[in-house]
Order: sequence, then structure tokens, then C-alpha cells
Amino acid sequence: MPSPSSSSSDVPRVAVVTGAGTGIGRATAHALADTGVRVVAVGRRPGPLAETAEGRPAITPLSVDITAPDAPEEIVRHTLRTHRRLDVLVNNAGIVGKGALGSFTGETMNHQLGTNLLAPVLLTQAALPALEESGGVIVNVTTSVGQRAWPGNSFYAATKTALELLTRSWAVELAPRGVRVVAVAPGAVETPIGEHTGYTPQERAAIRTWQIGHTPLGRIGRPEEVAWAITQLAAPQASFVTGVVLPVDGGAVVA
Repeated sequence: MPSPSSSSSDVPRVAVVTGAGTGIGRATAHALADTGVRVVAVGRRPGPLAETAEGRPAITPLSVDITAPDAPEEIVRHTLRTHRRLDVLVNNAGIVGKGALGSFTGETMNHQLGTNLLAPVLLTQAALPALEESGGVIVNVTTSVGQRAWPGNSFYAATKTALELLTRSWAVELAPRGVRVVAVAPGAVETPIGEHTGYTPQERAAIRTWQIGHTPLGRIGRPEEVAWAITQLAAPQASFVTGVVLPVDGGAVVA
């Protein structure tokens, strides 16, 4: 088993960040790169990924649909071929749907399930040998709403809550192998994800008003604030932290 200090050597650490084209993923790629980590920024669209990597030579864009059958192996193979190691896996990519019980379809549920839950599981499996070799860390990005009720959007919350259970379970399962597993659970954060749900601008504005009203700090969070938490939990100095799910939500989950 690698020692806790094995990832803090002079060799640069390497991270894979999914959903790195915008929002929390982009901010996380930037935050990790700013600490000297080499980052493979994964996403579906080459354009946003190029913007993420612009001016930051430590970031390598990789355009891949993480739900594709061969995506996990392709991502890990590319990372090891390019950087020869993998220390941090950030399972950030996710999609938000909408709809109350009675409106779900197999297609919409499978789309969310494939992106939010199955893809992280399969990518983690593919990355595990490299993470075990480096004494690495897995960071799952969930949602603080998963610890509460979310009427009208329960299936999305359910996929993220399942990822929290996997976080705790993997933390225990992988501890003997020297791999830590943690999660960050954002609350209301200013990202483009809401624009992809099918909500009208009026609906999005109403949701924001409700979110602010239920957030004790009284505002929407910034992607950089979530990225800070991810970076801290992934750091070698957090070597005794595993199994934790950290809300970054302005206090909403405890209100």
C-alpha cells in the first residue's frame, strides 16, 4: 500500500475531471492546475474544453462522451499514456432533468442514470488499478438536495444520493488498498446546467428565488467555491479523510 506521502513527491500529481467544459468542472480543472496538478479535462464538446484549457498548459482536453461503452478505458488509457499515472479522479459530470412522478419515461431516466451514476461507477472501476498504484483519491460530486426532499425532480436527486452511498461504501471497501473516496455536495450554484433542463427562463428565475430563500447565507454559490472544496479534499494533506460527504450549499441542508 502506498504511504500517505507517496503522492506528495516531486512528481506532479495527475487528475481526471469529468464534465470539465463548464461550471464546477471547469473551475475544478483550473483550481487543481493552479496547485501544480496535471489535469485531463473530459467532456463531450471540444469547444468548451478548449476554453477550459486555454492559457493553462497543465490542462489537457479530452473530448469523450462518458456514457459511451468504451469511454472509461479510453479515458484511463489516454491519461496513463500522456502522464504515466493517475492520482485524482473527479466524477463531476451530471445532467439535471425535471418532472414529477407520473411524468418519467424510460428514456429520460436512462439518460440521467447513465450519466449521473453508471458512468462514474464504470470510470472508477477502470481507473482503480492506477489509483491504487498512486495511493489516489476519488471525489464524487453529488448534490446537497440529495439529503433532503426535491419534489418535482426526485429522480435526479435519487441518482446523486446513490452516488453518496457509493462514496461511503467505496471508502470502506478501498481503504485497505490505499485509495480514499470522498464527495462534495453542492447546493444552488451558478452554472449552465439549469439551462439544459428544459426549464423556461421564468421557471429558472422562480427556482433561483426559492433556492436563495432556502439558503441561510442568502445567495447562490460560485463554481470556484465548490472547486476549492474538491481541491482541498483531494490534496495529500487530507490523507486521513475518507468517506465524507461535504455539503457546499450555504447552509441549505441544515436549514
